[in-house]
Amino acid sequence: MAGAAEESSISQTKAMFETNFFGAVRMTNAVLPHMREQRAGRVINVSSILGLIPAPYMAVYAATKHALEGYSESADHELRAQGIRMLLVEPGYTSTSFDANTVWSDSPLPVYADQRRVAMDLLTEAMGKADDAAVVAKVILAAAVDSNPRVRYPAGSLAGRVSTLRRLVPWRAFDKQIRKLNRLAA
Repeated sequence: MAGAAEESSISQTKAMFETNFFGAVRMTNAVLPHMREQRAGRVINVSSILGLIPAPYMAVYAATKHALEGYSESADHELRAQGIRMLLVEPGYTSTSFDANTVWSDSPLPVYADQRRVAMDLLTEAMGKADDAAVVAKVILAAAVDSNPRVRYPAGSLAGRVSTLRRLVPWRAFDKQIRKLNRLAA
């Protein structure tokens, strides 16, 4: 879902959370009893680099991924003593039908029209350079079989760079770069 944060109705926002967050919670709750019984297992949630960084004009989507990140990292701490790990795969832009299936906010406001067009152009540009879906599949497999699993697995070169930069670059410099890349006024 794309558009300015205030342009999405509560019902549209809830629908995005139902898919991207509550769907993962329901699936996790369904498999954990079986994993606990065998004292082993891995839940691998597919997040996004937008779960790590702010995403102007994709705030609702990013919020669902931020929620999934917090949930997964917190649950991983709870589950380790039972032999279960909860891991995150964090792709960048991936060559799928993501851009074709983008839903725009249901209550567009004229004040955001120009920047919304910029956001659409940036998404189209990013999808033109997107990683092949096989990149993400390989990372999911790596997370599933890693003998010493870590919580986060960036998938693709962009995701790896963003993940590293988010950890190392001071907040003000990172914020400035987000605004520059999204063509937002300083």
